[in-house]
Amino acid sequence: MNTMPQYRKLYEILRRHILSGVYEEGSLLPSENELCALHGLTRPTVRQALESLVKDGLIAKRQGKGSIVRKPPQSIGILSIEGTASAIGDKYLKTVILQKPVIRKWEENFPFELSEIERESGAIYLERLRYVDGKPVFYDINHLPNINLPRFTSRSLENRSLFETLRSHYQIRINGGEQRIQAIRCPEDIAALLKIKKGDPVLYLQRKMATNREGFNIYSVIWFNSASHTIFGRF
Repeated sequence: MNTMPQYRKLYEILRRHILSGVYEEGSLLPSENELCALHGLTRPTVRQALESLVKDGLIAKRQGKGSIVRKPPQSIGILSIEGTASAIGDKYLKTVILQKPVIRKWEENFPFELSEIERESGAIYLERLRYVDGKPVFYDINHLPNINLPRFTSRSLENRSLFETLRSHYQIRINGGEQRIQAIRCPEDIAALLKIKKGDPVLYLQRKMATNREGFNIYSVIWFNSASHTIFGRF
């Protein structure tokens, strides 16, 4: 059952359109009256959605003009429960799959405690290298419990959002999570992927994300080159 508030549904639609370039920087969104008519919503609901976009820095309200689209923030949403693609936009983000999803045993020294069911079911493992504006910015390794994800290993995730795939095909949504962040010197193999020097500083993140499916968590480790980008997100 979809319990997302109406204002949030409109917010997600407009956010996606802004980040994908449907509305370019400096252009106007439809007026409040137009949005009410188009989506069958009340004016307070539309205003709540627009205020959320203002808080995210995606639009500016101008008296007598309306809602003006701003340049998307140059921050990377790897801390966000909406996911990186949602946070920065498909227009700016490219995903290359280095290891397609495969089923394997969990590592013995896995950094997070696993439930008995997760351990017994095995993991779906995948590796991705993600580019922003054509430059490799972060490399991640993901583990999903191999629990009721039919045909997941046959799905193409090249230039696709993992979170959106889980939402669309398996009704799995991220509710929150925990993460550990550490500044480290980049190992040689990761430096080669990120096109930086061995020993340059990178951020190393370990994440456990809880979902709306009880007992189903998503795990990832990320190496992030923060030389040109900051990171942000909501948990």
